[in-house]
Amino acid sequence: MPQALLLDRRQPLHFIGVGGIGMSALAGILAERGYDVTGSDPKEGGVVDQLRRLGVRVFRKQNAATVAAIRSGTSTAPVVVISSAVPESNAELKEARRCGLSVVHRSDVLAALINAQPSIAVAGTHGKTTTSTLVATLLQATNHDPTAVIGGVVPAFGSNGRHGNGRLLVAEADESDGSLVKFRPRLAMLTNVELDHTDHYPNLDALIATLQRFAGGAEALLANGDCPILREHFQPAYWWSTRNPEGMHFAAIATEERGDGTAADFYENGELVGRIELPLPGQHNLSNAVAAIAACRIEGVSFAELRQALAGLRTPGRRFDFRGNWHGRQVVDDYAHHPSEVAATLEMAQLMVRSGRSPLPTPPRRVLAVFQPHRYSRTAEFLDGFARALTTADAVVLAPLYAAGESPIVGIDSQALGSAIQRLAPQLHVQVCTSLDALADQVARSSCDGDLVLAMGAGDVNGLWKRLEPLQPLTAIGGATDGAGGPAAMAA
Repeated sequence: MPQALLLDRRQPLHFIGVGGIGMSALAGILAERGYDVTGSDPKEGGVVDQLRRLGVRVFRKQNAATVAAIRSGTSTAPVVVISSAVPESNAELKEARRCGLSVVHRSDVLAALINAQPSIAVAGTHGKTTTSTLVATLLQATNHDPTAVIGGVVPAFGSNGRHGNGRLLVAEADESDGSLVKFRPRLAMLTNVELDHTDHYPNLDALIATLQRFAGGAEALLANGDCPILREHFQPAYWWSTRNPEGMHFAAIATEERGDGTAADFYENGELVGRIELPLPGQHNLSNAVAAIAACRIEGVSFAELRQALAGLRTPGRRFDFRGNWHGRQVVDDYAHHPSEVAATLEMAQLMVRSGRSPLPTPPRRVLAVFQPHRYSRTAEFLDGFARALTTADAVVLAPLYAAGESPIVGIDSQALGSAIQRLAPQLHVQVCTSLDALADQVARSSCDGDLVLAMGAGDVNGLWKRLEPLQPLTAIGGATDGAGGPAAMAA
């Protein structure tokens, strides 16, 4: 394994694609810690503006001139940081390599931060962004002033990264490219394991092996005892559950499930500690929350403090993110792009319909799922799983598949998914759009007053609300339209 990166304030760092969700968090934290940080990104926006306010010099162009600019005026050559989204064909990266600059992956920088102080690193196929957000939020609410590096905007911070002066760092550990094996946290967390990222992992065993290496690098592991794969392949120091407190170090058993939250009894080592009220509906969010409480308890935070802090929990942007009202429809964005995530998000939405209670302005009467398949490889692997999950909606509109740079696979597209849904549920109203331009019109035709229009996917379907906006301005609540989450933000 290559030698670990050691951060030195005398060493400038330059981020190619600094506006990305993972890159911007690192750049902002390092700038606040006094490092000389520059970056490049052709896209302007709130994230780039915030970085500039922190003292990061951001270049619009990614070319040889930018490399020349970051090399001038410094006696120490900068380290260039890239993510997996930066191709080798990138002109700026090619010039940096030609000039002999050191090039490292963003995971090397994150590993340097995680390994330098007591850290909590959250991994798993589903829920890691939400769980790491909840951990950081609870630590902040209980005056522990954490540093946080999260793959989504944390409502309590208004950003995806935060420099804190406290003892702990909280990080989301993304398994998509296997780079999380570099991390050496004090506490590793595993939310669950299912096959995903089939562009990187040939099978489930390969993913399990990578997560085992990640867990083996931690001082202790906290894992979800309700996940059969974790139960079979891992031996953590601590288990949590939402099903049974027996044999579990931490458990939360729901006593009331509503469309606007969950009441549960919280247990430690099989003993009832007290009742908690969670302002987030859904069993998946209860699991995320008990994991976050457990991590904080392991770090010595009192249950009394945590129970009080739960009332302020909000989940990250793009996780059941309310965007506003449009002709009597309530429009929500969600990042769900795996069958289990789609199923959990739709179950939560239908709970709002059944219970007549919701954190949205009004409880919805029906759920219209607007789904965009993400990657040909993922869609091919999980076509039947996506179809089964989407049958729980009251109507479905499919956006064109988002390739994410992959080459097409014959017979795999949104039309194939639509056909699979119709085979399982012939009476379900399913429409397939051939372009994003047609999506807003199709949503208008397929929806009705009182609907929850739930846009799900990891591609560009999450901009649906912008396409609806010219028809009638959205009326937003809680400031959620900036993607930072809001009172109605929940997550899978």
